Amino acid sequence: MSVDCLGQHAVLSGRRFLYIVNLDAPNEGHRKISRQSKWDIGAVQWNPHDSYAYYFAASSNQRVDLYKWKEGNGEVCTSLQGHTRVISDLDWSVFEPDLLVTTGASQVKWNKKNANCLATSHDGDVRIWDKRKPSTAVEYLAAHLSKIHGLDWHPDNEYTLATSSQDNSVRFWDYRQPRKYLNILPCQVPVWKARYTPFSNGLVTVMVPQLRRENSLLLWNVFDLNTPVHTFVGHDDVVLEFQWRKQKEGSKDYQLVTWSRDQTLRMWRIDSQLQRLCANDILDGVDDLIDGISLLPEPDKTLQPQDSEPQHSSGHGDEEGEATLKEDFLNDLLVGKKTDQLGLPQTLQQEFSLINVQIRNVNVEMDAVNRSCTVSVHCGNHRVRMLVMFPVQYPNNAAPSFQFINPTSITASMKAKLLKILKDTSLQKVKRNQSCLEPCLRQLVSWLESVVNQEDSTSSNPYALSNSVTTPLPTFARVSNAYGSYQDSNIPFPRTSGARFCGAGYLVYFTRPMTMHRAVSPTEPTPRSLSALSAYHSGLITPMKIRTETPGNLRLYSGSPTRSEKEQVSISSFYYKERMSPRSARRRWSIQAINDFPKSRRWKSKREGTDANNRPIKAAGKVIIQDISCLLPVHKLLGELYILNVNNIQETCQKNAASAMAVGRRDLVQVLH
Repeated sequence: MSVDCLGQHAVLSGRRFLYIVNLDAPNEGHRKISRQSKWDIGAVQWNPHDSYAYYFAASSNQRVDLYKWKEGNGEVCTSLQGHTRVISDLDWSVFEPDLLVTTGASQVKWNKKNANCLATSHDGDVRIWDKRKPSTAVEYLAAHLSKIHGLDWHPDNEYTLATSSQDNSVRFWDYRQPRKYLNILPCQVPVWKARYTPFSNGLVTVMVPQLRRENSLLLWNVFDLNTPVHTFVGHDDVVLEFQWRKQKEGSKDYQLVTWSRDQTLRMWRIDSQLQRLCANDILDGVDDLIDGISLLPEPDKTLQPQDSEPQHSSGHGDEEGEATLKEDFLNDLLVGKKTDQLGLPQTLQQEFSLINVQIRNVNVEMDAVNRSCTVSVHCGNHRVRMLVMFPVQYPNNAAPSFQFINPTSITASMKAKLLKILKDTSLQKVKRNQSCLEPCLRQLVSWLESVVNQEDSTSSNPYALSNSVTTPLPTFARVSNAYGSYQDSNIPFPRTSGARFCGAGYLVYFTRPMTMHRAVSPTEPTPRSLSALSAYHSGLITPMKIRTETPGNLRLYSGSPTRSEKEQVSISSFYYKERMSPRSARRRWSIQAINDFPKSRRWKSKREGTDANNRPIKAAGKVIIQDISCLLPVHKLLGELYILNVNNIQETCQKNAASAMAVGRRDLVQVLH
């Protein structure tokens, strides 16, 4: 995706078409430019000069096509060819309107203050170039230990640039001092892009969310990297690209345009007050922020494909709600300065956006503006619906309040016990200035499951005492041994295949049995944890849907199991075993027996599905140990047999050649002779 220098159009790239969107009226539809190519677009960018604003370049494999878009029509003007490998990036010069650079390196960017300077990234390294001396780089930066995904020059300092990497960090550099970075922004996940804002000292980053539920688009102040200034909540998937729209005449606001894998194009308003949060005198001007601060983006202008589900957006809420949010944000901002806890939610809106509601039988409706959420839980025959209110000081030693609302079917004594558990859980967290909503949700479900399990055991056991006393549930106690209970939320989904090298020259790998197949469509994602298996109770996936009603009101829905709560959930909820005909089973078993056992131990089964001792055959996957010493640059036996006699080189070569012949390395024999 790319936005033109006039701020009027955005181009979205596809294999068959290029889509042109009018940003002033995005809901009026889009125009298309047909393209005939079997290759996807690798990079696309509008010319940054007003006089050439109707030109944009798009790379495809080893070629760059120059397009012209004028008066609602688009066409290819010319094609540039010169590379022998795939073009991975391109960039227009900000000084010369007819100068375009293309590369096979990961990234290439022209300096924004020096017309002759540009930078390229190669895996984890950065090279600085002078276009007048293209034969060799001016400077090298060993920037990261992992691949660099993003590269951006500072808009005002010709020597400063930022790099974002797979190693979970953004680093800031002065290339005149290549051995030490100026500053670092450590992150929990890989960083896809990090770019300076056109105002103040801001930085926008796009993270790579591991669970597809974290909000990945963040705004930072480069002088205070402890916590983001703002989180943009709205996209349901990874943000692929973002760019700034040119300011309208007379407007002080900026607009950020984002394009996501969720197939929506969004525009976010960055007003003057939010811009000031990116200045280096942020605390000096806090009092000025109280008057008229606006943190929410303007109502979404969303481009929806024809086959996607429309998303409805309402307004920002009433003035009283906005005033509450302003006060809360300033409070959280000042607290964030004191606590300096990177990675912890600093605002209620951030906590709502990061919460994991992939818990069975739970629906949560969140309202960050009014600092409340409504929780609905059903377990067995019990229904609980609660209103949770968060005080202004939360989570700084201030716990939320819990209130039962209709329809709630539990008894008064059960309500009292549950309220005590929730109060104790929330107090434990807020005393350490930690958020508590998700732990409270898990305790709520845990307690209800324990009640249902006890009722089931009592009803199924006629000798059970009717007046048995329920022991209080300890914090985060394990209430079920079944897969899919909430305690398994941090346990990864079992691997069905894998491989690992060992130091002895072997590769050990295992695979899923040939008879085991996925019970759902191959396009559906594998569950991220054992707890997510509860979504597969019915044999069909019921994925959690995340949808935003407004930027401040976040609704999350999770699927409910359709079978009995007592049913055990296991990995077989996701996979099923193929039912083979007796003939196929006999043939597969005989082949497997021949391959898996030495000659002295081979046998044929007496009947289908059994071994020689009539024991049932379990369709387990194989664990294979493969000798890969021939692939390694070193050889264990040769290391033991080789000699080094510096006084008799001829003898050394002869004996070492004989050793190489003995172990079958004829290629080394020729070298030693």
